[in-house]
Amino acid sequence: LVDWWVARKMDPAAPASGTRWSRRTWLIVSLVSNLTVLGFFKYFNFFIDSVQAAMASAGLEASLPVLRIVLPVGISFYTFQSLSYTIDVYRGRLRASGSLRDFALFVAFFPQLVAGPIERAEALLPRVQHPRVFNLVVARDALVLMAWGVFKKLVIADNVGIIANRVFAMKDPGFEMLWAGVFAFGLQIFADFSAYTDIARGCARWLGFDLMKNFDHPYLALSPSDFWRRWHISLSSWFRDYLYIPLGGSRRGLPRTLVNILITFVISGLWHGAAWNFALWGAYHGLLLVGERTWGALRGVGRHPGRPRVPAWRVVPQWALMYVLVHIGWLLFREADAAMLWRDLTLVPGTAPLAERQAGLYLFLVAFTLSLPLWAHSLWTAWQGRSYSDRPVVREADVPTRTIVWQALAVGVMFATILVLRSRTSLDFIYFAF
Repeated sequence: LVDWWVARKMDPAAPASGTRWSRRTWLIVSLVSNLTVLGFFKYFNFFIDSVQAAMASAGLEASLPVLRIVLPVGISFYTFQSLSYTIDVYRGRLRASGSLRDFALFVAFFPQLVAGPIERAEALLPRVQHPRVFNLVVARDALVLMAWGVFKKLVIADNVGIIANRVFAMKDPGFEMLWAGVFAFGLQIFADFSAYTDIARGCARWLGFDLMKNFDHPYLALSPSDFWRRWHISLSSWFRDYLYIPLGGSRRGLPRTLVNILITFVISGLWHGAAWNFALWGAYHGLLLVGERTWGALRGVGRHPGRPRVPAWRVVPQWALMYVLVHIGWLLFREADAAMLWRDLTLVPGTAPLAERQAGLYLFLVAFTLSLPLWAHSLWTAWQGRSYSDRPVVREADVPTRTIVWQALAVGVMFATILVLRSRTSLDFIYFAF
């Protein structure tokens, strides 16, 4: 309600709009109301616990109030989605919506409400405001996309998630066991989150809405910047447009650019959860990007490099290095205990008992086998140069019969595999917690 009213006040074409100073004041109202609600529900207890720990380390004992706060469903996602609307209206990139119903549907659009992707009003609101027509071709493509998402969740994510959960529940896992668990968690979080996105996009397509792609095969990345062009695209682009660029982006020299990158990624880490391990994970990725940007400046690479172009002989080692660096980050993301994290990072291979090393290798092979459909899909997409989900919409008469047959077979095979190989342990979508 606040954001809908504020946007109408800020719209230059609206009769109620005022001077630039008053429009800026209305924007501050939107920012304060959104961030206050988000901060209270998501970060109040984290702040209290941090203050109490700091006082205890100084020798002071204090009993501070802690509330049993229930986190509203999807609060991080719809808060950012609504904020992008008021900021874009303030910048003059978008007209304010005159219909509260249309705006409410944009904010609370149920397929992507809980875990994204975070949609921009300029992309989604026009589809809300105009009639939609059912398209059988799009519906068939959407069914394949949803089936692929359900397959990734039930067959891959939940099965490797069991491995990750058991390893991280161990008291003192050895090097091989620990990194088998980290590898499994890296597969779980990608399969789990991209599965939700695929299901949300497919469901939205049935209803006549085209949501943005949120993942572009991130484990094929060759550099830190390449990874963040591929991973959680809607969030990384949100922070780029509404935090990094307003901070100055890369327009104020290299030192300020590096500071802006670090600030953006630390805040991005805290967005994922109210815990210091998330801030550490964000800072880690920020430092990787700082290192890449500094190295590029020393080599004379431009400020806004595209996807890396590397010699063929360097592709595999560079990919392997990036894959390892990303999974070190996943260890920071998953391990909340600082003492355990330091222990994990200082482990050396070959020190655990032979039986545990063999068990770690076995779990790694199981997780890798379960992940083969993900790797096959990524490599096939890279070879084809275009994802199946990005196919252009065509008329019914233009669809060859063999395409329909292949779609039917693909969906049938995926659901048959789900019935046979699905995990008997149901795990929540990971990003439901964020």
